Amino acid sequence: MLSGPATETQITHRRRLWLYALVGLIVLFLIAPSLLVVPLSFSDSRYLTFPPPAWSTRWYEAYFSAIEWREATYVSFAAAILTMLLSTTFGTLAAYGLHALRSRWSALAYGAFTLPLVIPAILIAIGIFLFYAQLGLNNTLTGIVLAHSVLAIPLVVITVASSLRSYDMNQEMVARSLGASRPRAFLTVTLPQIKISVVSGALLAFITSLDEVVISLFIAGGDKATLTKRMFNALRDEIDPTIASISTLLIVLSVFLLGLSQFTQARSSRSP
Repeated sequence: MLSGPATETQITHRRRLWLYALVGLIVLFLIAPSLLVVPLSFSDSRYLTFPPPAWSTRWYEAYFSAIEWREATYVSFAAAILTMLLSTTFGTLAAYGLHALRSRWSALAYGAFTLPLVIPAILIAIGIFLFYAQLGLNNTLTGIVLAHSVLAIPLVVITVASSLRSYDMNQEMVARSLGASRPRAFLTVTLPQIKISVVSGALLAFITSLDEVVISLFIAGGDKATLTKRMFNALRDEIDPTIASISTLLIVLSVFLLGLSQFTQARSSRSP
């Protein structure tokens, strides 16, 4: 290992120590509030106090034993799975269509697909609530899935479109010239080569639906209330430490899925 820079312009890791320290402080500032709920979830106190006066798993037991929390968890996971399937299908087809079209309208259409990521979620929630009121879709699982897909489809489009930019469409054209229909050529030639990006987009869609709270506050209720809405209502009525245990479980699940998504994207970038 070199004790100094090999050239006059080379910047060694020692000279970057201040930058590493700054990045570490920024990361700590961003994740510290989220990680604070982890020790709170193991507190034996009836109230949220830090540091916990005693340690216990009583709030995890309270979560798994309460039927209202189990029902909300079932609704959230059912909505997340259905949203993932719907968003992955339509988002992948949309990204493929925009890539294959390659016209002057493609950029405009791509911007329209990603528009929900720019518009504040509260405005989308109000619009969907008023629209659902006319259709009777409020407080239904179908309404939740469709609403969550509004936020999830753009993520799938962005993820899959980035993979298609490095894909050679001539491979599909060869399959079509040999007699394969366009859908068959896509399923047998194109999809296997972009499948990692599709899986990554699916994971992002699942996380988006599972963690979504703003839209759920407007359109989910009754026996179709999502886990995030019940958590919000619990915070509004009284600070229940059970929320800390649920938050910890959601953090663990989200970190795992995001790590899996990054792993699949890294594999996609390394694949020829």
